[in-house]
Amino acid sequence: MQARPFLVVLAVFASMAQASTSTPPQPKPIPVQPVVIVTASRIAQTVPASLADVSVITRLQIDASGMPDLTSLLRRQAGVDIVRSGGAGQQTSVFLRGTNSNQVLVLIDGVRVASANTGAYAWEQLPLDTIQRIEIVRGPRAAQWGSDAIGGVIQIFTRKLQSIHLAGRAGSYGDYASSVGYGQWSAQGGASVIIGNRNVRGFSTQNPQGYSYNPNNNGVHSQNLSARGAWRFGTQTLAGNVLHSNSRVSFDQGHSHVIEQSAGVSLSGEIVPGWRQRVSFANDREDLATSSYGQSLMLSRRQQAGWQLDWNYAPKQQLVAGLDWIHAHGISRNTATNTNVYDGTRSNRGAYLGWYGRHHPANWELAVRHDHNSLFGNASTASAAFGVDLGAWARLNTSFGQGFRSPSMSEQYSPGFFGYYAGNPTLRPERSRSSEVDLLLRPLESLKLKLALYHTRVNNLITFAGIKNQAINLARAKMDGAEFTGDWNHEPWHARLSTTLDNARNLDNGQRLLRRPLRKADISLDRRFGTRLQAGLELFLSGPSADYGARLGGYGLINAHFGWRLGHGLQIELYLQNLANHHYSVAYGYNTPGRSGWLTLRWNPN
Repeated sequence: MQARPFLVVLAVFASMAQASTSTPPQPKPIPVQPVVIVTASRIAQTVPASLADVSVITRLQIDASGMPDLTSLLRRQAGVDIVRSGGAGQQTSVFLRGTNSNQVLVLIDGVRVASANTGAYAWEQLPLDTIQRIEIVRGPRAAQWGSDAIGGVIQIFTRKLQSIHLAGRAGSYGDYASSVGYGQWSAQGGASVIIGNRNVRGFSTQNPQGYSYNPNNNGVHSQNLSARGAWRFGTQTLAGNVLHSNSRVSFDQGHSHVIEQSAGVSLSGEIVPGWRQRVSFANDREDLATSSYGQSLMLSRRQQAGWQLDWNYAPKQQLVAGLDWIHAHGISRNTATNTNVYDGTRSNRGAYLGWYGRHHPANWELAVRHDHNSLFGNASTASAAFGVDLGAWARLNTSFGQGFRSPSMSEQYSPGFFGYYAGNPTLRPERSRSSEVDLLLRPLESLKLKLALYHTRVNNLITFAGIKNQAINLARAKMDGAEFTGDWNHEPWHARLSTTLDNARNLDNGQRLLRRPLRKADISLDRRFGTRLQAGLELFLSGPSADYGARLGGYGLINAHFGWRLGHGLQIELYLQNLANHHYSVAYGYNTPGRSGWLTLRWNPN
């Protein structure tokens, strides 16, 4: 870790603290409100009312963690595995409940954002300072959202600033970042905008075990913009949002220039008492230019439109119906010869219907959906869930759901690398069936426990196999697992435990699916010291996993974070990672960070 940036930053904040009052004002008590989610069922529900296995990460939790990027935050969640091929800005995969990274539907403010070429989202390009809230829904949601939601759905909501925002961060491996923004909101609407940048010197992506090892440092330089606004007139609200990032990334084989952009506009509100609608239009874009193995350019474009109608036809009874339309266009181009390797388009039309109700002590969810893809034809999916209260401190939920995923254009048409990892135009869509049982316990007001058992089968799973690892449909794969989470909150202490047992296997040969550990756990303990200081310690444990031609050993990380409130909206957050400087690997031949740290300075006067 470089000492000079931290000394400068501390000196600046020390002078700010001396200029301000010696004792910060006592924070006003915030009424505890139920956390509301919209991702699980496409309607507003509180977390206890939802029958899906849901986690919510708030902006307060993001700030308190002091973490430098989104992947560090998601890694702590039950059922979520993160694999990053090197340091900041390098390719990152997110596996949810053992499913592939392209079997997780990713939304940003309701907009699908995965590449039409690869089918996966570039998590490494999403700036953490632009995020207001994250909703993680585990288990299939195809009956609500259509293709890709086999393992679940992760939705990102962008920032909604209420005043000035200033932040700066300095850390290990030459990591410097800053962001500035402003927003104002009222009952009639408002707007906010935030811009930022990040520059990381980094470290060598690969080690001598890598297939294209180069000892030079590999870093990233990125800029981003996030804006959102809304205007309420009568019973309707017109809202819009845009998120744009522009990054240049160095890796051992060369460098890449990546542009990610999502934008959407919607009109929503009550039509007549009991009836509510939402009309939306959106666009998603990805440009990936790389010098690896020659000059190549991959372009992804997706236009989206939707209409949804909600009807509260009786107390605690709701029907939801809607239509979706998506048009995707993917291009792979050799820029050296200015010729297209492939150029493909496809469209998808979907219709869905859901029934959500409650009659104490039970509640239920039923959903069906039909999709027609211009290339693959029809796909129908359904899901059902039932929950019952077992007294005042226990609850049992059961669910069943189907899912599917259409092959990406790269999986079908890519020529691969010298014939390796080539696509296959005869691929068929993946199909899945999942069942789940959740037991929720609250034996004390300060203690919440949850045990989730799930069982998933995927037919026609797309993977790469054979002499040249060509894309093929495997006959069967399974993901069976258990997740246990515990949350104890007794001021000033807060403890959290998250454990996962995930057995993800190819049933044809019995081998484990790659880069998904069988076991992992995250244990954290936090304490507040008055109104000024908070501190926390985290232990992350991961079991061994399989990779291409290798077995990766298990590892443990000890992390810590500290936060200081200096008054007048000034805050300092310090995050320390891998304190024991443990050497480990999540992808064979790729390096991971050693002992490192980041110091963040933040000013939010609201």
